[in-house]
Amino acid sequence: MDVFANLMEGFATALTPTHLALAALGVLLGTAIGVLPGIGPAMAVALLLPVTYGLEPTGAFIMFAGIYYGGMFGGSTTSILLNTPGESAAVVAAIDGNPMARKGRGAQALAAAAVGHFVGGVIGTTLLVLLAPTVAKYAVDIGAPDFFAIMVLAFIAVTSVLGASRVRGFASLLIGLTIGLVGLDEMTGQQRLTFGSLHLADGIDVVVVAVALFAVGESLWVAAHLRRKTSEAIPVGRPWLGRADVKRAWKPWLRGPFIGFPFGAVPAGGAEIPTFLSYVTEKRLSKHRGEFGKGAIEGVAGPESTASASAAGTLVSMLTLGLPTTAVAAVMLAAFQQYGIQPGPLLFQRESALVWGLIASLFIGLVLLLVLNLPLAPVWAKLLRIPRPYLYAGILFFASVGAYAVNADVFDLLVMFVIGLLGFAMRRYGLPVLPAIIGTILGPAAEQQMRRALQLSDGSLVGLFNTPFSIAVYAVVAVLLAWPLVRRLVRKPPPVEPSPQVEREKVDA
Repeated sequence: MDVFANLMEGFATALTPTHLALAALGVLLGTAIGVLPGIGPAMAVALLLPVTYGLEPTGAFIMFAGIYYGGMFGGSTTSILLNTPGESAAVVAAIDGNPMARKGRGAQALAAAAVGHFVGGVIGTTLLVLLAPTVAKYAVDIGAPDFFAIMVLAFIAVTSVLGASRVRGFASLLIGLTIGLVGLDEMTGQQRLTFGSLHLADGIDVVVVAVALFAVGESLWVAAHLRRKTSEAIPVGRPWLGRADVKRAWKPWLRGPFIGFPFGAVPAGGAEIPTFLSYVTEKRLSKHRGEFGKGAIEGVAGPESTASASAAGTLVSMLTLGLPTTAVAAVMLAAFQQYGIQPGPLLFQRESALVWGLIASLFIGLVLLLVLNLPLAPVWAKLLRIPRPYLYAGILFFASVGAYAVNADVFDLLVMFVIGLLGFAMRRYGLPVLPAIIGTILGPAAEQQMRRALQLSDGSLVGLFNTPFSIAVYAVVAVLLAWPLVRRLVRKPPPVEPSPQVEREKVDA
């Protein structure tokens, strides 16, 4: 009952005209900035941080929450329409969203993403209200072996369901892990794969890699085939979801939050792992498995709902423990400290009005996001009417702007085009792009958790699976690896039809 009363007080704070205007402004800015390839919500919040110096803390964080959700949906928009993710959480949306757009169903894909963000965000924020203390308590007990096991599961799950063969999936993953090794070793300070360049000492930014493999690689691939194929504009299609689309999407919308929220809430979580696992889950459960990778609406609805719920989950550990699990949460933590506020177990007592106003503004921001972006879905989809040479030239331009904006360094542009050539080669030889992105994103974190677990066990490999949770996760990994072989062994051979000679002998007998 106290939770409900606090939430009502939060709505009273968030629904004031000033705070409502700040929430709407945050959603608009977040969506507009998220649409630009390479400029995600974290950068948007960071760029707007100085603008909020004159605002009181509650208004500033309400605006940040709107930017967070708006930026996530904006990243999904470019991911679906242009195959260019605005942030790492939107990578999965490109797998089926972009093929849907190519088939003239871009508006349906955007509408499925918008509704998915709304449903996932509402359920995730409700779970934030109800379960924050409990989830935070269990999150503290998760150690390095458990995190490493979860990341191994993500690696295996994605490489086993994408691409024409597992060998190509693991080859793509190896490419991503190699890119993730570039930079300084965090524990020893030694340079790895930097070739003596100081520009590579900090590693290669994930956004640069994602934009290069998706946007640049796709643009080069299209350019290489434009002479063979006519460059007709892609049709926009109907602007709304049909009954059949809703029938296929409503279960993924509801399943997504229960995958995304727990991963967002645990330290070192975020939206990358759960969106990948959501995609795997929907592919396993769907009756239209053959459509995945070719334009299945479940492949958009589930991961987008998961990403939105994960965004709500990240606020659990940030508000109750002071542990940021994503780049946006880290920037928001810096903003809290800027106002002299320290997130942690006592935050709900000391800054009750601010926290509950922020949580209430999440519900308001989700409604504004849906109201603004559902009507805009066919408008965004009209981007596909642009002739392909001009469209992909624009994609390269905005990808370059986004890559340069990450560190304001021309060297990042060179790196982006080199990795873009690698992405083109991967398409040429049938290697799926997504495992490479996963390896780049999760590789450094997996290495850090593995080495931390080995340090705690004095170098013994037993330290990687010495907890019940990690053992359970490795059991799931073993099932994923062994299942195709087991299915092949237990599959009954097709019945052999008797030859005509045998049939004649039976008749004569």
